[in-house]
Amino acid sequence: MSTILSQIKKTMKTITFYIILLLISIVSFSQETVYPALSQSEVTALVNATIHVGNGQVIENGTVIFDKGKITYAGAEAGATVNAGVRRVEASGKHIYPGVILSNTDLGLKEVGSGTRSTNDYLEIGLFNPNVRALVAYNTDSKIINTLRSNGILLANIVPQGGLISGSSSVVQLDAWNWEDAAYSMDAGIHFNMPALLNRPNPFAAFFGLQPPADPIRTSLDRIESVRHFLRQAKAYQQEKEHSASSLKYEAVKGLFDKSQKFFIHCDLVKEMLVAIDFVKEFNFDVVIVGGIDSWQIADLLKQNNIAVILGPLHSLPAMSDDDVDQPFKTPAMLQKAGVLFSINDDDGQTRGRNLIFNAGTAASYGLTKEQALSAITLNAAKILGIADKTGSVEVGKDANIVISTGDLLDMRSSIVTEAYIQGRKIDLNDKHKQLYERYKYKYGLK
Repeated sequence: MSTILSQIKKTMKTITFYIILLLISIVSFSQETVYPALSQSEVTALVNATIHVGNGQVIENGTVIFDKGKITYAGAEAGATVNAGVRRVEASGKHIYPGVILSNTDLGLKEVGSGTRSTNDYLEIGLFNPNVRALVAYNTDSKIINTLRSNGILLANIVPQGGLISGSSSVVQLDAWNWEDAAYSMDAGIHFNMPALLNRPNPFAAFFGLQPPADPIRTSLDRIESVRHFLRQAKAYQQEKEHSASSLKYEAVKGLFDKSQKFFIHCDLVKEMLVAIDFVKEFNFDVVIVGGIDSWQIADLLKQNNIAVILGPLHSLPAMSDDDVDQPFKTPAMLQKAGVLFSINDDDGQTRGRNLIFNAGTAASYGLTKEQALSAITLNAAKILGIADKTGSVEVGKDANIVISTGDLLDMRSSIVTEAYIQGRKIDLNDKHKQLYERYKYKYGLK
C-alpha cells in the first residue's frame, strides 16, 4: 500500500510540475514584453535589399548604413563600404522602406473609445482651446501603439479634439518611456474643426425630441465668424510691443502668423474648403485640410493657394450619394495629377490606424503608382507635418526610421514586417495581438 501511495504522490508531483510549467508559458506570452529600445550602440548595415527610398526612387540590391541614429549611406551595393566591426544584417529578397507616418490620430489620447472615460484624454470643454497641448496627455503605455509598429507605422501626429479650436498637435515617435522622450516635433499645428455647412438632420435628435437650431447653416457661419474674430484679435495681440496682461490663448497661436505652425482645418465639403481658402487669403496662414473628401472637385484651387490635404480613410463611402462609390479610392490620383501635396491617413475608430498601409495600397490600384502611394504615407506626410528634413525617406542625413518587410508593404497578402528601427534603434515588434495569438495556440493545442 505504501508503495502505491508513494507512486501516486510522485505522479501528482510530476503533473503539478507540468501544470505550473504550462501556466508560466501562458503567462509569459500574455505579459507585456515590449520596452523602449536603447540608443543605437553600433553601426548597422542592411545589405542586399530592395530600397524604396520614399521619393519615388527604387534601388535594387541596395545597402543602407546608419550610425548614431542617422543614415550615412543609402545606395547600390557596389558603392557601399561596410567596414569590419559593423553589424551586418542580411536582407536579401526583402524590402526596405522609410518608417510610415500616421498624419492625424488620437493615438495615446484615447484607449477605449466606448464608455471607458478613465482611459481617454482627448478633448477639453469649451469652443476655444488653442493653448491645450495634446502632447502632454500622450500615453506611451497604450497597448495600441505596438500594434501599429508591427505594420511599419513608426511616427504619428497626435491631435486633440473637441470645440472649434481644439489645441495643438505634436508628432511623436512610437518607442518611448514618456511623452518627453516621444516628442519628435512639438506643437507644430493648431487645429480648427470647421462647423458643417450642410444641413443633415440628426435622426437620433428627432427621436429624442431634441430641437435643432432654426437655421443650422446660419449657426455654423456664425461660429466660423467667431473663429475669424478670435484670429483677428490674436493678430492684433501679436502686433502689440507690450501687453498689460498675457493671454495664453493668443500666445498659443503666435506661430500661425510667422508660419512656424500650420493651421489644420478639419472639413470635407467644397463649401467648407472654400472657407479654408478664405482663411489663407485673409491671414496668409500655412493651411492644411484634414479630411477633404471632396478635395478632388477643387484640386486646382487648392494647388493655386498652396493648400495641402490629409485625406481620411480611403476605405469608406463617398460624401455624396451621387458620387461614384469608388471615388475615395480615386481621389489621391486626382490630387497627384493636379500637383496638390497630400498624404493618406487612417483615423478609423475600429482599426486605430493600423490599416494605413493598406489604404495606400488601394490608392495604388486606382491611379497612383506604388511609389507615389508610398510617398503619400511617408515623405508627403513628413512635408505636411514639417519634419521632412528629419524623416520620410531613406536618404543620407535623415533619421534612421526604417522598416524591413519580406514582401510588398502596401499589400496585405505579402506585407510582413520583420524588423524596424526608430532613430537607429532596433525596436521590439511584439504586441498584444501577437501575444494573444500565441496564448490561444497553446489553449487549443496548436503549438
